[in-house]
Order: sequence, then C-alpha cells, then structure tokens
Amino acid sequence: MVLVIGVYLVAGNLTGGVGGATKALAKGAVPAAYQGLVQKWGNLCPAINPALLAAQLYQESGWNPHIVSHANARGIAQFIPGTWASHGIDGDRDGDRDIWDPNDAIPSAASYDCELAKYVKDVPGDITNNMLAAYNAGAYRVIRSGGVPAISETQNYVKRIRTLEESFAAPVSRVDPSEQAAGAIYYAQKKLGTPYLWGGTGTAEQGGRFDCSGLTQAAYDSVGITLPRVANDQYNAGPHPKRDELLPGDLVFFSDDLTNSRAIRHVGIYVGGGYMIDAPRTGAVIRFDPIDTPDYFGATRVTEDGAKALPTNV
Repeated sequence: MVLVIGVYLVAGNLTGGVGGATKALAKGAVPAAYQGLVQKWGNLCPAINPALLAAQLYQESGWNPHIVSHANARGIAQFIPGTWASHGIDGDRDGDRDIWDPNDAIPSAASYDCELAKYVKDVPGDITNNMLAAYNAGAYRVIRSGGVPAISETQNYVKRIRTLEESFAAPVSRVDPSEQAAGAIYYAQKKLGTPYLWGGTGTAEQGGRFDCSGLTQAAYDSVGITLPRVANDQYNAGPHPKRDELLPGDLVFFSDDLTNSRAIRHVGIYVGGGYMIDAPRTGAVIRFDPIDTPDYFGATRVTEDGAKALPTNV
C-alpha cells in the first residue's frame, strides 16, 4: 500500500493526477480489451501519452498477456519479477498486484515510466526521450550523459518507440505522402492475374504466387522497405490516414472485428478511385477490388522508419 500511495503521489506531482491532456488513439490500434486502460493510464504524466504507452506495450509483448521472454520478462508489459516487486502496482485496486493481469500491468508500466521521468526531469532535452532512454539504459546513464546516452541500442530504442507512437496515434493533420508508393503499386500491377497461394511470398518454388500480405510485403520490399509477414503487423508500419485522405500506395486493411487491429485478416494496396490491388483468396487471382465493404478496417501510409520500428518478436 505504501508503494501504491507513493506512485500516486509521484504522478500527482507531475500532472495533478490521472487523466491530463488527452491524445486520441488511432481506430482499433489498441485491442478493445485494453483501449480504456491505455487511454486512461497513458495520461498519467506529461512524459507519456496513450499512443506512446501503446507503442511500448506492442513493442514488449504484441498485446499478449501470457508471454514470457527468454529473460523471464512476463506478461503484457514484460516486467522482470524483480522490477515488478518494486514497481508493480495494484492498478485495479482489487487487493493484489498481479504481473499477469493487464489491469495491473498496464497501469504499472505507465507509473514506472512516470517514475523514470521524475528521475530525469532536470536533464536537458526532451523529457520523453530521456525517460525512454532511462527505461532502456537506466536513469543514472541519462543523468551522467546529460540526455540520451551515445549507446546505439538506447538511441535505437528511443527512435523505435517514438516512431511506433505515430502508428498508434490518430493523426491531427494530413499525413505526408509516401515517397515509395508509386514503386509499390508498379510492382503489384505487374502481378495482376497471378493465382493466389495461401502462404505465398512470390518465391520461385511457389511459382511466383502470393497471399494478401505476401503481395504487399513484396511490393514494398521492391522499393527498399521491409514489412512484417502478416497483415496485422503491417498495420503498424506508419500513420493512419482517414478514408477521405487515402492516396495510392496506402495499405488498406479488413477485419471481422473493427475494434482490434490484431484481428485484421486481409490487406491490399490502394490505387485510387475506391479500389485496391489485392490477392483475395484461394481460387482467385491478384486483381482490382473495391475497398468500401463492411469489413473495411482502416489504412496505413507506410514509412521506411515505421517499418524499421516494428518489433520482430510479436
């Protein structure tokens, strides 16, 4: 109880309590089961926001509350048991601190971020970048370095989370066009008429055939951008334009659950006029299809940095 009170006091000193300035999450980017927690606790202090907290959780676990890493980090927020013992809180106030319970682990991740932010609050530079650096390398190194230390792992971690943050935030202005979009469309157009193959990535052994995410992966690989293999991870490769802001080259996604990007089951490449190029299903060929269907989930404007930021372990 002392620990919990202490954490709330730290947060109160930084923000005046839970629920400071809000930052909207992109549609469905956070699974519905966790969206309320992320939105609430992502406003715990000025150094974090819901999209940043979502980026950290996605990077750590891919929203899997049961995962255990090779280093024995546990749960959706990937706390090491020793760290949990000193920084885990009873987020849902049910009388226990359960490392496996997202209702405790997500609040604990936010409060731990805010504790780190307090430690480095007097360090020059961006407080959020310094907090993330402290998360990765320790607060002492950040203080000693006067900012993000010159450690490549730490610098890459900060950049990765700040980039992923953009894929979890609802854009507040129009998203910049992709420089590589035309090349990705050109690649996809050359594959029109190719028979679909479940699991296909276009290899010679597969007869140059693709499934939906294999096609989009290959199209962007042709312009030097490496996307993950599956559609629901490709969704996080950049910011999310609205339907009326789509541009050719955007990836468009489809799902039977419009509240959860992890449930995405199909992806295509938008070409304009309400149509995409996609590899739809077994028995069909790569073709043009309309995007305005009841299962339309949303879109992603792929960026090189966004693709590089995606974790490889989710």
